[in-house]
Amino acid sequence: MRAGFQDVEIPPLGLKAVLGIPEAEAQGLVIFAHGSGSGRLSPRNRAVAEALRETGFAALLLDLLKEGEELDRRNVFDIALLSKRLVMAAQWAKTEDALEQLAIGYFGASTGAAAALTASVIGPKISAIVSRGGRPDLAANVLARVTAPTLLIVGGDDIPVIAYNRNAFNMLHCEKEIRIVPHAGHLFEEPGTMEDVIAHAIEWFQRFLRDPKEARADVFADRHDAGRKLASALTKYKDKNAIVLALPRGGVPVAYEVAKALHAPLDVLLVRKIGAPGHPELGIGAVVDGANPQIVLNDDVVRIVRPSESYIAAESAREREELERRRKAYRGTRPAPDLTGRTVIVVDDGIATGGTARAVLKALGQSGAERIVLAMPVAPPETVALLEKEADEIVCLSMPEPFSAVGLHYRDFEQTTDEEVVSLLARAANI
Repeated sequence: MRAGFQDVEIPPLGLKAVLGIPEAEAQGLVIFAHGSGSGRLSPRNRAVAEALRETGFAALLLDLLKEGEELDRRNVFDIALLSKRLVMAAQWAKTEDALEQLAIGYFGASTGAAAALTASVIGPKISAIVSRGGRPDLAANVLARVTAPTLLIVGGDDIPVIAYNRNAFNMLHCEKEIRIVPHAGHLFEEPGTMEDVIAHAIEWFQRFLRDPKEARADVFADRHDAGRKLASALTKYKDKNAIVLALPRGGVPVAYEVAKALHAPLDVLLVRKIGAPGHPELGIGAVVDGANPQIVLNDDVVRIVRPSESYIAAESAREREELERRRKAYRGTRPAPDLTGRTVIVVDDGIATGGTARAVLKALGQSGAERIVLAMPVAPPETVALLEKEADEIVCLSMPEPFSAVGLHYRDFEQTTDEEVVSLLARAANI
């Protein structure tokens, strides 16, 4: 295919689309999803697509609805219909010589954001998702199963949609961020706001939309594979009265393999983030489980946000309730283990910023443990350096630089379920 934009049709329905090919070899393909029948003609989406093409990405803008279908507003909100048609576009791309080897990302606007999230679950592998002023909440039934790193971009003046996005953000378990564009409304018509959207989208796709043919030595087959390799770096603790504590849910399969290899008991260490007022995605601290659950505050963030004591108390109480619910689900009536005088090995499937791990290590410092070890398959070097002063030892198999996301270092990074957590804890108890 020649460089530039050209009209194409997506089979089998003949959906109208416009495909943009960069001058140089494409880094990946971004497929645009818009809930209206004229998504390919949206000036805002065209601006994003052109910027992506100039940056080195192929871009496919398509109409998810056929001519006349958008007149029935129910179709615009029919997420099942829109997502199935988006899957058709992704499947078509895999049959085109110029596109078949490219990693795919979705850029969703309005109800197209929900369609993109849903399509990422039911269709071909998607490497990244960006939502602009979207309604991800309309995909609530699949949000917990989304694995593609997801960026939610919302206008700062789009108050109702901010609430929808924050609710959806809390339901996502993948790599995720929410970014508020100041002074922007729902359509990002204000001067400079679309430029902000474009910058955010390009940065996200550059981080996560990679050539799937790239082979790297620091990629693990799955969490169990990572756990077996991590265990080999911890053999000095075999039969040494150590206890392995997993950060659920993703850390449990990794920790299971470590505990099995070290002949050590396995348990979970539950943590609940305390969000900032009006910005729940920003952690001001955490409630950490244990024989005596502790509240650990991030002093730097607290100084900036300055939440009231009553707010911290109320949010802490609410997170304690959720922590108690999860504790019963995972442990039943079994009490938290006594860590006094023991070597405690904290295991996760990977660490990005280290906020949760830092809270955990601070809490464990008051537990009476003799030695605290933090172990993970992968983390950025700056995060490891930050956490070194909080633990007696850190074991990290891979510290790639630059670092993008934990999930990129696994070939299989499917969501760990509560049922799997309970099953692995039961199996570990019988080893």
